[in-house]
Amino acid sequence: MKTPLSPAEVHRQYEEGVGAFIRSVPDAALRVRLKGEVDDFFRSAALGVWQADGGAVTPGYVEYYNALYLRGNPTPSILFWELSTSVANCPPFQSPDFFHRMRAVDKVSRSQLSRRFIDLYTLMALLFASVDGVVSDLEAGYVNQCADALTRLCDKDALEGGKAPLDARDFVTAKPAAGTDVPPATASAPAGEEKEEAAPAQPEKTLEELLAELDGLCGLEKVKADVKSLVNLVKVRKLREKEGLPVPPLSLHLVFMGNPGTGKTTVARLLSKLYHAIGVLSKGQLVEVDRSGLVAGFVGQTALKTQEVITKAIGGVLFIDEAYALTSHTGQNDFGQEAVEVLLKNMEDRRDDLVVIVAGYTDLMADFIHSNPGLESRFNKYFYFEDYTGEELFQIFRSMCEKNGYAMDEEARTCASQVLTEMYEDRDENFGNARDARNFFERSVACQSDRVAALESVDKEILMALTAADLQKAAGEEDEPGESQNAD
Repeated sequence: MKTPLSPAEVHRQYEEGVGAFIRSVPDAALRVRLKGEVDDFFRSAALGVWQADGGAVTPGYVEYYNALYLRGNPTPSILFWELSTSVANCPPFQSPDFFHRMRAVDKVSRSQLSRRFIDLYTLMALLFASVDGVVSDLEAGYVNQCADALTRLCDKDALEGGKAPLDARDFVTAKPAAGTDVPPATASAPAGEEKEEAAPAQPEKTLEELLAELDGLCGLEKVKADVKSLVNLVKVRKLREKEGLPVPPLSLHLVFMGNPGTGKTTVARLLSKLYHAIGVLSKGQLVEVDRSGLVAGFVGQTALKTQEVITKAIGGVLFIDEAYALTSHTGQNDFGQEAVEVLLKNMEDRRDDLVVIVAGYTDLMADFIHSNPGLESRFNKYFYFEDYTGEELFQIFRSMCEKNGYAMDEEARTCASQVLTEMYEDRDENFGNARDARNFFERSVACQSDRVAALESVDKEILMALTAADLQKAAGEEDEPGESQNAD
């Protein structure tokens, strides 16, 4: 079960989503009409969603219901029994009167306001459904039915655009597998969370253990030194605070610059745990995302989508890979900058329990940071990840063999070292570093399997052996499209 949103957060997300849509409406008369009618419509939408879920509202729902108002409107004070009665007696869904005016505007201007409003409705209805931390099948089904009813009106008027891309069932909270003994409070948790709660609690690693794990990474000597220096800086800062000494402002947000496959994600994950171990972060989890996980296709959606990701990262590290893609797109319909603004606001508001790490190619990341004064002021620490050398690639390859139960004799080790050294020396802009080493390992295992499968009898030693012939054959094969895996 996801942690339920607070009424204040529901109000904020509602205000941002609905407010952004209203501001995007070019027709002045329609804007005025929306401001006067949209709150009533969405309050009815909330009642319908909660009725679809069985109508079992609690006193806490009163606060959520009262939160569904745009700023400036009088705040209601509904009572619990009134809300319960309203949910129980909520009439069937009807399209709002302003939707007729909206479709008329679309007909004349050939715009797609109506289609976009359907998407906004879906997002807001899902917001109402999730106030208890769970989006049920019944709630999602009801939301889709209402969205489909609005879509049919648009289709009947032959308006431009097609069915809205959002499907409420994609947001249903996953249930545990049949037969799993899960307490009622977590029965509807997403699969990953349910597994984590059901498993025995693992002792958290100490600072010394985490630093030893950092030291065990191949290469990255400069990055390792930078991480240790940062950890020491934070430790001493906390000691000074304990003694009542002044401490200068400190930003823990970081920029990781370098090519793919150089260990950026691995280091970010270790940093999240290190920050937790020294008391900077309350949880220490890593939430990894890229542009597609933050940016949506319609006005108002991006703010909601980005905020949801940030909420998951509170207490830990938000790692944004290829962050430059947020600002490298141009055009009226790109909302990457909207995601950046939400990110900057949370970096300020949540600075005591949220660390953001942005990562990507060196040149492109420099352009990204300089694209917004807010980014320049919040990101002032840069970690540079150099390409792995041929020897380091061989160390990575050898560790993959050991981890997966494969052995090489001297001839095979020499062959692998030569292949990976040449891979480094011949590298171009598509060089994948550890990803290329992983691909070479996987091709080598495939070649070994082809060889071993043709033998009449095998033993453990044969099953484990990677020969020079296996490696030479693997080196001669090109990667199939889509073969590369993230070893970052």
